[in-house]
Amino acid sequence: MQNKARLELADYEAENLARLQKMFSRKWEFIFMQAEAQSKVDKKRDKLERKVLDSQERAFWDVHRPMPGCVNTTEIDIKKACRMNKPIKSTKHLQLGLAGGRISPSVSEADLTSPVETLKHDIDLLKTRVDRCNFKVSKAAESFISYWEQYQDYDPILIPTDPPNPWVSDCPDYWEVEKFAKEIPTKRVRRWAFSVQELLKDPLGREQFVKFLEKEFSGENLMFLTAVQELKCLPQKDVNTKVQEIWDEYLATSAPVPVNIDSKSMNNTKKNMQNRDRWTFDAAAAHLYHLMKSDSYSRFLRSEMYKDILSGGRKKTSVKGGIRSIVHFSKGKDAPPPS
Repeated sequence: MQNKARLELADYEAENLARLQKMFSRKWEFIFMQAEAQSKVDKKRDKLERKVLDSQERAFWDVHRPMPGCVNTTEIDIKKACRMNKPIKSTKHLQLGLAGGRISPSVSEADLTSPVETLKHDIDLLKTRVDRCNFKVSKAAESFISYWEQYQDYDPILIPTDPPNPWVSDCPDYWEVEKFAKEIPTKRVRRWAFSVQELLKDPLGREQFVKFLEKEFSGENLMFLTAVQELKCLPQKDVNTKVQEIWDEYLATSAPVPVNIDSKSMNNTKKNMQNRDRWTFDAAAAHLYHLMKSDSYSRFLRSEMYKDILSGGRKKTSVKGGIRSIVHFSKGKDAPPPS
């Protein structure tokens, strides 16, 4: 250490230095050699540059390692620290009133909050934080990476389609493929297994899922969910009539196509029927959607029906020549014979 007045260590700095020497006792000689080498490099700089670097270093440590008694702005907000250090005013301040029984003018009635109310407020805040869904950055990054890896084969920018997009390449082969294709492409079928939303979003996937539900005698669940979605898109004047139609068809005692929901969802729906709106059947729809997602959808992916569709697409892609040969053959067949 240099023996200059401006470089002398304060008491707390000397204590921290002693603690670091004890902590890094085995490596202290190496640390001292590094500091000495940096000091020699610093001496070679001009005076103005040394002053700038010295002031920057002091400012850095004032912020990140402040003096004892100062607020550390990197760990806690200054406003929060002031609120935490502010004493809680309670009803004991009432004893500081004037002789006539009136509260002191310097103490307002709004500041006289009891400790019990403050603790209740803190408990409510902690409960809210516990119920809040918090994710670590690492977990969120893993989710984004897995999502990208799953959908990268379906990104036309990263992986061009075959045949190419006719709106970009002016090549009409895509329309011919769609016209003559009798099997669903494997790539499209694999996407149905990503989620139930992907399955229902695809018209062909939705059609196959409806056929499967009809075999399982549970097609009314999807019909009910479709009707609820249509209800949310109707004009306000038609909402009341549509709500009654859905109730009569799926939930009434003598409904022609009854759906099976739990008692809690049924009671909530009956209560919502008193004040009908677009969200009257949300509780029942959420219950049926969860049931369909966890039961019917998983059984569909394990069914022979889905496996046959998937294997049919694979056989189609393995045929030599593929669809393009069929397209060219049909074109040659329709062409007039040479004269």
